[in-house]
Amino acid sequence: MLRKIIVIACLLFGLGNAWADPPDAVAGAPSNVPYLLAGAPTFDLTVVQFREKYNRDNPALPIGEFRAIASQEDDSPLLTRAASKLNENLYASTALEKGTGKIKTLQITHLPVQGNEEKAARAIAVNYMAALMRQFEPALTMEESIIKVNNLLEKGKGLHFYQHQVGAIRYVVADNGDKGVTFAVEPIKLALSEP
Repeated sequence: MLRKIIVIACLLFGLGNAWADPPDAVAGAPSNVPYLLAGAPTFDLTVVQFREKYNRDNPALPIGEFRAIASQEDDSPLLTRAASKLNENLYASTALEKGTGKIKTLQITHLPVQGNEEKAARAIAVNYMAALMRQFEPALTMEESIIKVNNLLEKGKGLHFYQHQVGAIRYVVADNGDKGVTFAVEPIKLALSEP
């Protein structure tokens, strides 16, 4: 189980190079994940605060405790990475600013399931992604957020990186094909328009 979480983390955070002998599932992982830029802002929220509110709002779709992920080489001394297993093919993960513990990005990653179970597994993944979206767009209904997530996943299908901005946040879809699809939420810096 721990190995599977580490593999997911490597896919999410581009840590393929952190392994001296990477497993096959990580060998093709991108070395630079665009939504983990060093200068990116943070949400004014720690992972503990996020989980408390999220779990209170979504009792049927709980997120367990995030566990820190250590890599053999610390490629980002400014970030702490953590993940939470939701089920056998679904993970939540985050990157936290070291020192403050504030969230830079939150992700839900769905690993494809072979056979008859794929449709049900994808529906659960989309429900988690929609619940995550509603934490940042609380005016959305469950149905609206599911439609919005499905639209974003469709637009990001087959793309290494697709983003959609809504106010001071952006949604990111990273499609790694048979290695899974990640839906991320992160804050963005808003620039003032010049006169």
